[in-house]
Amino acid sequence: MKHTQPEPVPRPADGAGASQGLELRHLRYFVAVADAGSFTHAAERIFIAQPTLSQQIRRLEQIVGTPLLHRRREGLRLTTAGGVLLDASRTVLSLVDHEVSRTRQAAGLGRPRLRMVIPPGLPEDLAVKAAAALRAAAADADADVAWLETALDTEFSLIRTRRADAGLSWLTTSPDAVPAPLEVMILGEFEPDLWVPASHPAARCGSISLDELAGMDVIFGPRRAEPGTYDAWTSIVRAIDPRFEFTDPPLRHSLPVMLAFAATAARPAAVLTGPAAIAGPPPGVIRLPRPAGTGDMVRVSIAGHPLTATAALVWHGDLPRPLQQILFDTADGLTPPPPASLPRAG
Repeated sequence: MKHTQPEPVPRPADGAGASQGLELRHLRYFVAVADAGSFTHAAERIFIAQPTLSQQIRRLEQIVGTPLLHRRREGLRLTTAGGVLLDASRTVLSLVDHEVSRTRQAAGLGRPRLRMVIPPGLPEDLAVKAAAALRAAAADADADVAWLETALDTEFSLIRTRRADAGLSWLTTSPDAVPAPLEVMILGEFEPDLWVPASHPAARCGSISLDELAGMDVIFGPRRAEPGTYDAWTSIVRAIDPRFEFTDPPLRHSLPVMLAFAATAARPAAVLTGPAAIAGPPPGVIRLPRPAGTGDMVRVSIAGHPLTATAALVWHGDLPRPLQQILFDTADGLTPPPPASLPRAG
C-alpha cells in the first residue's frame, strides 16, 4: 500500500519566533484532533466546521515550522514533533484552566475544584471507598471534584506538571524519595490474588512458596499496565530464579479466560492478578469465595506475602490548604486501623 507523505510545511519567516502568532485555540484544536483521530470527529466534538479546523491545524504547523500529523488514508498519526507538542499542549491548557478557576474563586465566582486521578485497574474496594470519601470530604468543604480516569506513571508526571491536583496510585519507591513539590500519604499494602491448578500440592494447603512459584509459568501483565509494580515483582521473583519471566495473558481483561488458559497449559501454570486485596489480610477482612466457572484452578496465598504494592495518595504541595485538607480527611478515612491487641490473661 502506498502511503501519503505529509505535505511540506512552510517554516516561519526568518527572524520570527517559533511561537509568534500562536494562540490557545490552536492548542485546543490540536488536542481535539489528536484525541479524535480524524478532523471530522474532532470538528463534531468541538462544534467547528471541518474546513476551518483543518485550516487552523495547518496554521499551527506553519507557526512551529514542521508537520505535526501524518495524514494517511487509514487515519491521522502524530509525527514525533506532534507527540511532543501534544504533551506540552495538554500541560499548558490544563495549567491555564486551573489558574482561571483559581482566579474565579478569588473573585468569589466559583467553588474550589480538586482534579483527582483514579487510575483504572485499582482494586474495586479501594477505588470505591476513595471516591466516596473524596466526595464526602469535598462536600463538607464546599468544593467540587473533577474525576480523571487515566494511568499515573511512577513519576506522577500528571501531578508534577499540574495537569492534575492529586491521584491515587501505587508507590514504587520510599515515600521519602518522592520528589518535591509532591506530597504523599500511605494508605496501605495490597497483594495480588494467585490461582494455581487444583492438582498442585499448594492447592491442598492453600499456600505456595515463592520458590515453587518461580518454577511455574506465571501469567501476569502486561507490563505497560502497571510498569512499576510489574518491575518490582519481577525483581523479587528473579532473586529466586534469575531467568524468570512473567507470561503475558491471552486476554488480560478476562480472568475466566486466563484461568481456563492456565488450567489447560502443557506445564504447571499460575495466574497472578494485580494488587487486589489488603496484604495479610488484617482482622475483619474476609477473602471472597472463588468465582464460578474457574475450572480446575484454586486461589491460594503466597507464603510470607512477598509480593505487595503500596497504595498512596499523592498531591501537589502547592495546592491551596482547603484542598489539601480534603485529601487529609480522605486519607484518614481510608487508612486501615492497626490490628486490635489481644487482652492480657489474668
